[in-house]
Amino acid sequence: MTQDRRNRGVRATKQSIEILQRKRHSNGWTLQRLANEAGISLDTVKRLINCVRKVDRESVEKIVYALDLSPTDLIDSNVWNPPNPDLEQPPARQRAEGTGYSRICISDRGGRFSWNRGLEPNLDLAQQLSNKLEAVEHSVFIAGEEMRQPANWFQRFTEELEQCDCYVLLLSPQAAISEVITEELRYVWERYHDRGKPAILSIQVGADVVLPPEVYGYLEGFESRTWTSANDTPALVEAILNALDPERRTGGGGIVSQPPPKPEYPTGQVPIDSTFYMERPPIEVQCYQEIAHPGALIRIKAPRQMGKTSLMARILDQARKQGHRTVHLSFQLATSDVLSNVDKLMRWFCLWVSQRLGLPNQLVDYWDDIFDGNYNSTSYFEQYLLAATDSPLVIGLDEVDRVFAYPEVANDFFGLLRAWYERAKYGDRDSQVWQKLRLIVIHSTEVYIPMNLNQSPFNVGLSIELPEFTIEQVQDLTQRYQLDWTLDQIEALMRLVGGHPYLVRVAMYHVAHQSIAFKQVLKQAATEAGIYSDHLRRLLWNLEQHPELANAFRDVVTAKTSVSLKSILAFKLNSLGLVTIASNHVTPRCELYRQYFCERLAIDEIG
Repeated sequence: MTQDRRNRGVRATKQSIEILQRKRHSNGWTLQRLANEAGISLDTVKRLINCVRKVDRESVEKIVYALDLSPTDLIDSNVWNPPNPDLEQPPARQRAEGTGYSRICISDRGGRFSWNRGLEPNLDLAQQLSNKLEAVEHSVFIAGEEMRQPANWFQRFTEELEQCDCYVLLLSPQAAISEVITEELRYVWERYHDRGKPAILSIQVGADVVLPPEVYGYLEGFESRTWTSANDTPALVEAILNALDPERRTGGGGIVSQPPPKPEYPTGQVPIDSTFYMERPPIEVQCYQEIAHPGALIRIKAPRQMGKTSLMARILDQARKQGHRTVHLSFQLATSDVLSNVDKLMRWFCLWVSQRLGLPNQLVDYWDDIFDGNYNSTSYFEQYLLAATDSPLVIGLDEVDRVFAYPEVANDFFGLLRAWYERAKYGDRDSQVWQKLRLIVIHSTEVYIPMNLNQSPFNVGLSIELPEFTIEQVQDLTQRYQLDWTLDQIEALMRLVGGHPYLVRVAMYHVAHQSIAFKQVLKQAATEAGIYSDHLRRLLWNLEQHPELANAFRDVVTAKTSVSLKSILAFKLNSLGLVTIASNHVTPRCELYRQYFCERLAIDEIG
């Protein structure tokens, strides 16, 4: 074996990691203790255990020596001692660079799918696909559930994604409702629209996969396939190879044309006809009355997963019942190059509304390069979208916080919304046209960009700030889930998660479906085995992307009293739903977050 080959990194198998873990547990060692005994870094141990990045041979030798194992207990013998150096394939990453080979990322949240859903038992689809793709000389990286452990997941995933030509998402029923998968998909979707790659292909595993609206929005326009047995695997391999071929890829392939099924799991918007939507009087009645007024503007503010989009859906539904035209526009689906340029943003905005109303694209007729985007879009609305019919137009603007990241664009865009709102009140000939426009603006955080008070839409109209559920509302919800909980049980849950709508409903869903006992919900809540693990990992991933926020939140969860933070940090943590703010004093939103992040942020190095 040459010195170059001897220095090449190796990767353990999933089966061998089970041997390592059993040996480590029998010694009573933590991962840190194993790292200390082997004389290597904790990060190296985690890389080996997560099976996602190669580890140098010297470190493997130190680990097996400390555990009284041999290298081939952890590394495949053909990899550790290749039988014929002359026949060995070049490294995967080398093959992927400039030689016609491609790098493929398969996202697999729990690769073995249960036969009780009508699927074949114990079929590791991700590994099947990987084997067949590597057989035709492509390099494959599997982002499995074991990789999504908290420590620096975002950094590892993005490093792999930089090399990735095709992203394949395996959508099991569990993955479809995973918050981590949704966050991962959002990240890949933005990279595709910014850079033209990776290509995106989703594979629904089984016929009963539920697509929440947000996941459906990201996948709309990209090819989607279904897998039900091993007989489908060859066609999936062919679909992946087609996605890699620029000559055969048409920018989306087979579009998923059917609307997403109504989710049973409490994620995303609560369906209009759901019995689990909890009204918070008098908010709904106020909004229904306000949207009937000419030129109305409703502002809804609350942290993530507090029910903003569900409330907006009901306002739009009420407007439709009154004969109004309605459009839901989420800025989550706007790419960074759109958000960073006001002219592009206004074109995107106008075209989105046109398409949702079923009207032809008339931008060419109303866009004049002599004028700016605000002037042109005003003309487009006044002379085309609003003039098309006497019916009022109600537009729900979701996730407008994304525009805050671009202050100059934000000032122009939000100033335009305020100007349109004011036009309905001028009392001149044009006012009647603008009175047909009604706006619903949703945001998660305080408006931390400097704006002229006379040009801001955030100090006019009806302001709604969604509160958490009261104990009476939680009691009502238990009855809807047909749970016979005592007042003590309800209070115990609320001591853990407060009245947070999503967290409360997740607990009730799992107990109602008998997947876990109530006592276990409380006992395991802040652990990787608990029902909130996916939710907590998604929040940790968000923090990993923003080290300054992570460090600020570490101060919050480890403090015994409330802390004072810079306003922008406090606002951003609040928009994530992690904290509450009272008179510039910041505290964790709930005990669940304090317990989980106090441990995780103290252990993980973020920065």
